[in-house]
This record gives sequence, structure tokens and C-alpha cells, in this order.
Amino acid sequence: MNSIPFNKPYLTGKEGHYIYQAVLSGKISGDGVFTKKCHTFFEQKYGFKKSLLTTSCTDALEMAAILINIQPGDEVIMPSYTFVSTSNAFVLRGAHIVFCDSRTDHPGMDEDAIEALITPRTKAIVPVHYAGIACDMDKIMDIAQRHNLFVVEDAAQAIDAYYLGKDGSKRPLGSIGHLAAFSFHETKNIMSGEGGMLAINDDRFVDRAEIIREKGTNRSKFFRGEVDKYGWVDIGSSFLPSDIIAAFLYAQLENLDDIQRKRMQIWTSYYNGLKELQDNGFLKLPPATPYSTNNAHMFYIILNDADTRAKLIDHLKANGIYSVFHYLSLHKSPFYASKHTGGELPNSDHYMDCLLRLPMFYELEPADMDRITGTIKSFFIK
Repeated sequence: MNSIPFNKPYLTGKEGHYIYQAVLSGKISGDGVFTKKCHTFFEQKYGFKKSLLTTSCTDALEMAAILINIQPGDEVIMPSYTFVSTSNAFVLRGAHIVFCDSRTDHPGMDEDAIEALITPRTKAIVPVHYAGIACDMDKIMDIAQRHNLFVVEDAAQAIDAYYLGKDGSKRPLGSIGHLAAFSFHETKNIMSGEGGMLAINDDRFVDRAEIIREKGTNRSKFFRGEVDKYGWVDIGSSFLPSDIIAAFLYAQLENLDDIQRKRMQIWTSYYNGLKELQDNGFLKLPPATPYSTNNAHMFYIILNDADTRAKLIDHLKANGIYSVFHYLSLHKSPFYASKHTGGELPNSDHYMDCLLRLPMFYELEPADMDRITGTIKSFFIK
């Protein structure tokens, strides 16, 4: 019996063709034809004021930290249950990270706990849309506005996911905060192996973002004919990817609707196949959220304790199925534990110990789904 990996990158069939076109164009460095196609796609489909491809979501977050002028001693509020890049980007600028606990019903940050963490040194809030499920952005933006704070959305997992506002609006995740960072890592819905994007929703940051991305130069203006020569005008780094990466990404973007349709079928199959176990108290499934759509980025289950999770991982592996746990709480990490100034974050630690991610990729078929859910059921029957 063939094994089922945790992830398998999906190819639409045009990636190699577009890469060949990029190479033939004679411009395979950054901001070539396919980079521009990708920028146009995101700006037109999701309404971002400006989109800039980056070499990773990490780079997009680092650009955001520079753009909002994070200085040593500034405080940034974010969830502890997130990937290290969310934090690293701001720590590199000298910020002190103030970790917020997760919600009881979802790994996303507890919006009701944010305001108590604000001090005169607070500069920004960084909500993470875990599994492509929106944080309560109306609540977060209201807090930010009242306290004059920036909001940087970590939308690494949130491509093609939407926030359903209390006013009846439907806004793409990444279009609500001042800035947002996306990932196109090979585990994401839309991918280019490695890659990311900074979405800019505040006009104040548009021009400077281009400069920071181009090593602190006004090179982009030079190529548009807006200046007669370019030079070093600000801090920055080499954040832009090769057009070869953009060519691969564009082939994925052309098939976004099909990819999302298939992933949603897989997500629904998981939910229906495992609901009986939730009803009998063996595990918890991802909850429905009234202010978010579901982009089927991942399917996870919450076990009752860490020991059960470890045994289930072994049981699945013995049957050729590979599942993974997710983040370790950053406030307990070897690097930041001594710097954490807050208290215990029990919800974050609960997800650290009990959350399990199941295989999720385009090529999973109904027989695979039956095998995975059947193997999980057999574990609890035993």
C-alpha cells in the first residue's frame, strides 16, 4: 500500500512553460514580465493598493517592520502560537514581543485579551490568520485606531480567505490592516516553492516599500523613467524574487479557483468523516467562525491530550499516513523564554500539545480520504 505524505506540491502543468518564457525574455532577475502579471492579479482580485512579491513571507514581514519604523524598545503584540518568522521580523528591529494567548475555540489570538497588553511603548498588533480563518478584524482595527497602533496582518496561510464584517462587508484577508504578508511556500494553497508577498493598504507606505525592497535604492523609479539615475536613498535589502519564481507562481494563480475547489472538497470530506469522533468526545474539529470564510488551507484536529496525539501520530505512521503537529509556543522557546514578561498562556500551550495537522494537498482522492479517516477511527475504536 502506498504511503500518504503530509504534503505534495501540486503542479498545474504550465509552470515549466512559463519559466521557459521567462528565461527566453532575457530578464530573469526581479520585476520581470511575470512579476508584473502577479502584482496585477493580486491588486485586481483582492483590491490591495500595492502588491510586491518577495522571496518569502519572512521577508515581507521584515519589510513591514521597517516600514512602520520599529525601533529598539517598541512593543509588538502578537500570538504566541505562530511561526517564528512572525516574531523574528520585529525582534530584528529591536522590538520587545508581547505575546497574546490564543482563543479557547480557535488557535487565533484572543482579541479580547489584546487591549490589556497595550502600554505606551506599544507600536503594532500582528494578528495571524491561522489556517486561513480570520481574526476578528473589526475588533482589532477598532483597538488599533483608538490607541494609534499599526496593524500588520500575518496572512501567510490566508490566500483567498475573506473577513465577513459586522456591517455585512466581505473583505479579503490581507486587505484590512495597514500591511499584510503572504506566503507561497510549497505547503500553501498557491505556491512557488519559496516565495511571499507584501500587500500594502496604506498610501503612506507605497513609495518607501519599493525602495526598501530594492536594497534602499530608487531603482524602480529609474526603470519607470521617473528619475534620470538611481541611488541609495534609504535602508533596505534584496527582497525581490527572480522572475522565474514569479513565472511558477503565475501558473498557480491562473488555476486558483480549481485549486480552491478541490481543497474545499478535501476539507469537507475530512469534516464529515470525523464528525462522529467529535460527537463522541474523542477530538475536536475546526470550528465554524461567523466572521470568516474557509480557504481550506489545512485540516487539523485537537486531541484531548499530548499522549493521545503522540500515539495517534504513531498509529497513522504505522499505516503509511504522515501527520504533523504544528507550532511550539514562542513564549516558551529557548530563545525567548527568558525575555517573555507576561504570564502563562494556557490556550496556546494546549494547541501546542494537542493540535494535529492531517495530510492536505490537491491530489488526495476519495479513497485516500476514506483511508485516513478510517485509520483515525480505528485508533479510537481500539
